[in-house]
Amino acid sequence: MTASADPPGSGSAGAPSAKSGLQRGVIILPSAFTLGNLFFGIWAMVAASRGDFVWASWFIVTAALLDMLDGRVARFTRTGSAFGAELDSLVDAISFGVAPGFLAYVIYFSEGSWSWLLSFVYVAAVVVRLARFNIEQAGRAKSHFHGLPSPTAGMVLATSYPFSQTPFFEAHLGALPWHQIQAVGVVLLGVLMMSHIPYPVVPRIGFRSAKGLTTLAAMLAALFAAVTVPRYFFFPFLVLYTVWGLLKSVLMGLQERLPDRDPLLDEDEEAADEADAELRELDYADVAPKRFRAGPEETPVPEADAGRGPHRPSTENEDDPEASS
Repeated sequence: MTASADPPGSGSAGAPSAKSGLQRGVIILPSAFTLGNLFFGIWAMVAASRGDFVWASWFIVTAALLDMLDGRVARFTRTGSAFGAELDSLVDAISFGVAPGFLAYVIYFSEGSWSWLLSFVYVAAVVVRLARFNIEQAGRAKSHFHGLPSPTAGMVLATSYPFSQTPFFEAHLGALPWHQIQAVGVVLLGVLMMSHIPYPVVPRIGFRSAKGLTTLAAMLAALFAAVTVPRYFFFPFLVLYTVWGLLKSVLMGLQERLPDRDPLLDEDEEAADEADAELRELDYADVAPKRFRAGPEETPVPEADAGRGPHRPSTENEDDPEASS
C-alpha cells in the first residue's frame, strides 16, 4: 500500500501551522519593545540636533519606559534569549549613552574646545556598565543592581533640561553655575555607573500583604505625578534615587566598620585584666546521670546489682568448668 499524500493546509511538516506562527510572534514581541527603545533614542538625537531639547528629553524617558517593559514581557512570555539580552545592551548603549551624551553636549558643552570629552567619559561609562552587567547580572534574578543603572543615568541627564525651564527653577535655582554643575554631574554619574554601589530594583506590587499594597499605592502616586507634572517630578525623583543609593551604601559601610572595642582603651591593661581574672572550677556531678553520681570515696553501683550488697570485683577463673555451668 502507498501512503496517501497530505491534503493542502493539513498542518504537515512542510507547511507552518497557526501555533508555530503564534509562537514566533510571541518571541518577536520583546524585541519589538527593544527596537522601539532604539527608535526613540535615535529620535531624541534628531530632536536635539534641531534644537527641540524638551522633546528630546521626553523621548529618552519614553525609551527608558520601553526598556523596562521589554524584559518584563520576555519573562512573562518565557521568551528570553541570549540574542534578546545582547540586542538590549546594544540598544541601551545608544538610547541611554549616546543620546543623553549628545543632548548634554549640545546644551551645555558645545562652546569649549575639549568639553566634548565629558560626553565621551559618560558614554564610555555606559558602555563599560552594560558590558559588566551582561557578565554579572544578565539573565539572573536580582534584588539590586551593581552600580547605577544606565537608564537612570540617562534620564537624569535628559530631564535636567525640562526641569530647568520651570518657574520654580528660574526663581530659586537659576543663579547657580549650571554649566559647571552639569560637568561635575556627568563625571559623577559615570563613576556611579561603574561602581558596585547596590541600587534597588523596581519593587513588585501585591494585594495580599501590607508591603505589596504600600508599594502599589506609591507606584500609583508616582505615576499620577509623572503624568500631571512631569517637569517637576522626573528630575528630582531620579536625583533622589541616585543620592539615596549612594548615602545608603556609605552608611552601611560605616556600620560594618565600627570598632568592636573602645579605641581609647589601653590594650595592655585589657590583656592584664583578662590574665588576672579568677578561674572558676566547674563541677559536673549535678548534671551527670543518676547511676554515675557518687561521692568522692564511693564506687557507683549499677542498678542491676542493687540488693546484692557491696559490689566486689569478680575473682572467678574463666577456665573453671563450674563457672560455665
